[in-house]
Amino acid sequence: MHKLFDLTGKTALITGSARGLGFSYAEGLASAGANIVLSDINQQNLDEATNKLRNKGYQVTGIVIDVAKEKQIIDAFDQLDNQNIHIDIVINNAGIQHRQAMVELELKDWQRVVDIHLTGTFLVSREAAKRMIARNSGGKFINICSLTSEQARPTVAPYTAAKGGIKMLTKSMAAEWGQFNIQANAIGPGYILTDMNEALIKDQAFDTWVKNSNPAKRWGKTEELIGTAIFLSAPSSNYINGQVIYVDGGWLAVL
Repeated sequence: MHKLFDLTGKTALITGSARGLGFSYAEGLASAGANIVLSDINQQNLDEATNKLRNKGYQVTGIVIDVAKEKQIIDAFDQLDNQNIHIDIVINNAGIQHRQAMVELELKDWQRVVDIHLTGTFLVSREAAKRMIARNSGGKFINICSLTSEQARPTVAPYTAAKGGIKMLTKSMAAEWGQFNIQANAIGPGYILTDMNEALIKDQAFDTWVKNSNPAKRWGKTEELIGTAIFLSAPSSNYINGQVIYVDGGWLAVL
């Protein structure tokens, strides 16, 4: 492996990583040499994911975190400190979706989506950055944006607002932490074949729309995000800060 993309000796925390895109990011970074800290809200799913990676020979730790709860995040980082696990790379992947017209949307449903995506990204990043700065070790943050960081669609207002907020939070992180050799960037996945999109994939009209509106004429695959994640985690991106890379098959280019 070229040294520009070598993560040997680095430790990466990926939130929401028991399955789906988060697990793919974790497996990808592990294949590049990183030690992995998986985190998820569900202990059983977390244990299964941890065992999968360990069975492949990777160094993996699992820790339960609900990123919507500040105390859980602080306690988790204290626990990692006690285990002498120092985080060098964070991928803020945890997320949920709630589809509903805005006029019918209840505050609790709005708040839950925003808390997990936007506030959770802030809280996890804050705790990790405090430690990176104190160690003078530098670090990498990869936040997960979306096509809705740029364009809106009906019935996903809280998700759209949160993902737009993450785009600007990424820039704020770069502005404040760049002086400490910390880079904060984001990945904006297009329409990807994931569990979260299962209902959309099965919707024939939506499936046709995705394929017709995208120059690639297809959905993206989870493994097609791994290269960008490794790039933004590695020395290859040391002078890239505050950017969003959209992995979308060209969708945004043709709107």
